[in-house]
Amino acid sequence: MPVNTQTAVDLMHKLDTLPERPGVYIYRAADGKVIYVGKAVVLRHRVRSYFHESARHDGRIRRLVSEIADLEWIVTDTELEALILENELIKRYRPRFNIRLRDDKTYPYIKIHWQDDFPKVSIVRRMERDGSRYYGPFTSAYAVRQTLDALRRVFPYLDCTREITGRDPKPCLYYHIKRCAGPCIGAVDRNGYRQIIAGLAAFLEGDSEQVLAKMRAQMQEAAESLQFERAAMLRDQIRAAGQIVARQKIVSGQQEDEDVIAFAQDARTGEACVQVFFIRRGKLIGRETFVLEGVSAEQNGELVAAFIKQFYDEAAFVPPSIVLPKDLDERNIIEQWLCSRRGGEKVVLTVPTVGPKHELLQMAAENATTTLTALQAQWQADTNRQTEALAQIQEALGLAAPPSRIECFDISTLQGTHTVGSMVVFAKGAPEKSSYRRFNVKGRGAQGEPDDFAAMREVLVRRFRRAVEEALPDPGAKARKSDEAWKLLPDLLIVDGGKGQLGVAVEVLAEFGLTEVVPVAGLAKQREEFFLPGRSDPILLPPASQGLFLIQRIRDEAHRFAITAHREKRGKAAVASELDAIPGIGPARRRALLKHFGSLEAIRQATVEELAAVPGMTLAAAQSVRERL
Repeated sequence: MPVNTQTAVDLMHKLDTLPERPGVYIYRAADGKVIYVGKAVVLRHRVRSYFHESARHDGRIRRLVSEIADLEWIVTDTELEALILENELIKRYRPRFNIRLRDDKTYPYIKIHWQDDFPKVSIVRRMERDGSRYYGPFTSAYAVRQTLDALRRVFPYLDCTREITGRDPKPCLYYHIKRCAGPCIGAVDRNGYRQIIAGLAAFLEGDSEQVLAKMRAQMQEAAESLQFERAAMLRDQIRAAGQIVARQKIVSGQQEDEDVIAFAQDARTGEACVQVFFIRRGKLIGRETFVLEGVSAEQNGELVAAFIKQFYDEAAFVPPSIVLPKDLDERNIIEQWLCSRRGGEKVVLTVPTVGPKHELLQMAAENATTTLTALQAQWQADTNRQTEALAQIQEALGLAAPPSRIECFDISTLQGTHTVGSMVVFAKGAPEKSSYRRFNVKGRGAQGEPDDFAAMREVLVRRFRRAVEEALPDPGAKARKSDEAWKLLPDLLIVDGGKGQLGVAVEVLAEFGLTEVVPVAGLAKQREEFFLPGRSDPILLPPASQGLFLIQRIRDEAHRFAITAHREKRGKAAVASELDAIPGIGPARRRALLKHFGSLEAIRQATVEELAAVPGMTLAAAQSVRERL
């Protein structure tokens, strides 16, 4: 939206005070939201260039400038510090005019818990500085699980939470099917198990030939020692490993580690994806595709630089060589930053024009183009299905327009305890998880008994009271943190529970004067029947219709979200109850124990000394916990 005259004057004053120093600048819209974050070698020159009428800006920059209502800046000592800070702020605010990795925080990693005596292997969504070794990120959790399932046949690793003493009376099922080496029963000692995990790590790093050579030597040694069962086991593992190696293509005779990055972009829509080939020890061990958001057709030149900064800020490994399709304006500073990410070792960005690396780059680009075409076809099919589903719901319920925003509410309780309400939101037929809300229900029915209707009423009152308060703030009301999601009213309100809950919803909407604004329907669980206000007969959507599939998905999502919240609440209450029953453990010590150990099971496994070391605990209290648990 265009900025007003006073805002323009304020901006001009700020532009006059910009320092001639490196740093990061932040643009905000009229509603205060961050819409762009950038870095500059000289803040004064870079920021002022956006507002020069003589500058030839593309359409995207003109749109950005037209929406700028305020600007901030943060001065740094060096351009490298500015690059690091820019990355952090883009991840924090996800500004819509910046190029962003889609869901960059949710990519899975393979984690080897090297800090433990008997390292287990797991799949995680976030890296931590905890002494573990990470591999990734990967775009598909399914592909990661498939990879680990194949590797576990070769390197039988732990993934359980039991404390390894070597004295357990019996192993789990995984030992019997040869997917775990059995350190829990002493079938393998610490050194032997860590050798297995070292082989797994080397395999993930692409050093498969050395691993296979070592396994062949071990098989030969076992056979010569007449340990035929062990030799046969190693033979089977070598065969399984050979099948994995066969899928790894040799692309370089120089045994080098490098990533090859190519991208594809639709010039019409601006949609873009990046393909990364991971080459380790000269072998192509894997490839991943990443989708970018906030890209316009004019940003072709910025795409690769934005991807590199965001991807390698999260990646577990930075190779010494990265092959790119085009040179970067800020190549020197990005190489300097990648060097710091690699622990001080040199990183080189190269743009080959001939030879094997250029051929690899072309292959990656072809893969990126094919993937983008497939993704666009999938997105279009999903859009068509969602459009059809919303049109069918509109027709069935007699709505004025297809419901762009649907909110569905459900209640979860067990014999009236730990009651939780859920609100899920679907925008244009797709879940909008950032707008999901949970409600801890505090009240009960008129007779003090558990009452689902009273619970639904409490949840709906709290939801629509917030809507009214956010839209028309009361100067005398108690200050509370603003939440844009509350301001948006649904085009269709669904309450799970049929006629009874529908009546509750109708009363609440009337209380807030929203009867004519928010269409409402009750959904009966048995046959997905819709009940509408003032109508006795239910409405059924056609079987196997897109509209019915969408309603079932919304209903199931509301139920899942409520059940998950209820289980968490019940689990916390059970833990609190068990700890509170221990003499000498009150709320403060209970919180301290849970904060320190993370779970009741971890507290059970702790020694008296470890328990006593928790702030606020005494030796007597620790002994009491140990005896009771």
